[in-house]
Amino acid sequence: MSLIALRAEIDAIDVQLVDLLARRQQLVQGAAAFKRDANEVRGADRRRLIMERLRRRAADQGLDPQVVDAVWTAMIDVFVALELSEHARRNG
Repeated sequence: MSLIALRAEIDAIDVQLVDLLARRQQLVQGAAAFKRDANEVRGADRRRLIMERLRRRAADQGLDPQVVDAVWTAMIDVFVALELSEHARRNG
């Protein structure tokens, strides 16, 4: 496989990731309606369980767990901030 072909495949994956992140954002914003307060939005216990599950998945797939830690930590941080904003908007 050539570098051009590899880059094209990477670009196609990036498009899929953006589509999935957009869907995830919609779901996160919808979840705000079910949360009672900011602590529930932050969901420390759920976050811990998600990270544990994804680290196991990464290991099963041969993905460096540091990738999971870095990507999901950043992603969850941003989505929690969005959900906090949505929660505040819905609850005055």
